Amino acid sequence: MAEAEESPGDPGTASPRPLMRDLKAVGKKFMHVLYPRRSNTLLRDWDLWGPLILCVTLALMLQRGSADSEKDGGPQFAEVFVVVWFGAVTITVNSKLLGGNISFFQSLCVLGYCILPLTVAMLICRLVLLAEPGPINFMVRLFVVTVMFAWSVVASTAFLADSQPPNRKALAIYPVFLFYFVISWMILTFTP
Repeated sequence: MAEAEESPGDPGTASPRPLMRDLKAVGKKFMHVLYPRRSNTLLRDWDLWGPLILCVTLALMLQRGSADSEKDGGPQFAEVFVVVWFGAVTITVNSKLLGGNISFFQSLCVLGYCILPLTVAMLICRLVLLAEPGPINFMVRLFVVTVMFAWSVVASTAFLADSQPPNRKALAIYPVFLFYFVISWMILTFTP
């Protein structure tokens, strides 16, 4: 009697392929944000893993820690998390109300992945803050945050521009600008 071969999709076999597939997809989307160009790849294959990772990373880096119980830094994590997700939902609803042809989760995916430059800016600012505070320190942080803010806006508009009616693109882009500006301001004003 011949033994039956197990197929790759068989529930009896544990395969790391789906995890690696998802990690590769997240990595490809990170590359699309790092090198923004008009493409619908980020829109077509949307997911929320990358935005969740970036949001949690940014919130953890912005969290202030201190020894006393009154100012333990707890609310900062929730504040960042709420600002990011509420802002993304608000922009998505605005886009849909303006007649955009993008789905709710596609918009959340794009806005979330485009936080990558700002997360990098926060990492650089944390490293710069290890040096002596002063005007040079602030100017370096201001430059880094400004460049990464512009990068986030350009990357998100490269993906979202074609989803809006031509006569309403400015109305759709303005909230995106404000969204990334608020996150940039949180990064710039962070002091450990």
